[in-house]
Amino acid sequence: MGEINVTPMVDVVLVLLLVFMVTAPMMSRGIDVQLPVANQPQIPPQDRITVSVNAEGRVYVSDRPVNITLLEDRLRGMTAGSSDPVVYLRADESLRYSEVIKVVDLIKRAGIDRIGFVYVLPEERAR
Repeated sequence: MGEINVTPMVDVVLVLLLVFMVTAPMMSRGIDVQLPVANQPQIPPQDRITVSVNAEGRVYVSDRPVNITLLEDRLRGMTAGSSDPVVYLRADESLRYSEVIKVVDLIKRAGIDRIGFVYVLPEERAR
């Protein structure tokens, strides 16, 4: 027979691959460092901008009603001095998807790329 049987070689290679895959994560170990304690002053939390949309589709910015056509300008004015503004969006679950996307689009056009979607956990809703 003039052919080489590669089946045993493939079996050995797969076993070696499995061994390396299992042992590699165990090899990388973090460095133990005892960190010093510092008295850091309290950093005031940044003002949070919350945009809320109720079930009727009315838009509020920080609990103040805003016409949806003026939302972009209002957000630009509120985030003028901020380097990396964040807006939290609270939308009623009964709203149509298109209405929520319209508000998200206005927020993005105001120059705000970081949008947090506010939600409640099932345990919180039961209370």
